[in-house]
Amino acid sequence: MTVYEERWEELADIKDELAVRDWFMGTSGNLSIRVSEDRFLVTASGKDKRKRTREDFLLVDPDGNPSEETHLKPSAETLLHSAIYKRTSAGCVLHVHTTENNVISELYGDEGEVVFKGQELIKAFGRWEQDAELHIPIIFNSAYIPALTEDFIPYITEDSGAVLIRNHGITVWGKNGFEAKKLLEAAEFLFRYQLLLDQSRFTRTFNQNIEIKN
Repeated sequence: MTVYEERWEELADIKDELAVRDWFMGTSGNLSIRVSEDRFLVTASGKDKRKRTREDFLLVDPDGNPSEETHLKPSAETLLHSAIYKRTSAGCVLHVHTTENNVISELYGDEGEVVFKGQELIKAFGRWEQDAELHIPIIFNSAYIPALTEDFIPYITEDSGAVLIRNHGITVWGKNGFEAKKLLEAAEFLFRYQLLLDQSRFTRTFNQNIEIKN
């Protein structure tokens, strides 16, 4: 099996696993994996990611342009993937839209980030210290992808990371498919945890106010 074939199967397996979790509503989301120094596979635009076909991905150059003759079009947000591969040694980039990451991005969007502290799963991001904090930035969702990419670029500082796009989804990247998926899973757990925590705090405060009034 060639490197190209190995990476294709690896990305297809990741896509299948995320599809089972229902993280690709309405053909949303995009995935990519590095094949060589100057080529990567990226999801084709408009495909049903719950199905596995030979037209799920296409090979593109560093700028996100098809590197071979094809009728397929790269995902609309391929420029974000290109920016990450050009600036890091990352091997895989994953972007999904979930209800949880969209709500979190709206609730904390005005703050420009959501912060997690004292939660075990921040260790997935390499935060091992006792009082460590995980800061996940939230950027404005520009419909013009080049502008969105420019806003995204300042947060590409390491070979792994995560950025929320307000009411759009999360983009994570890692040194390989395993690490990228690990970061995505950890982030989605943290988002759901934070929403449940905020909800319980609100309910407790609401009930206390009712008791005081009574």
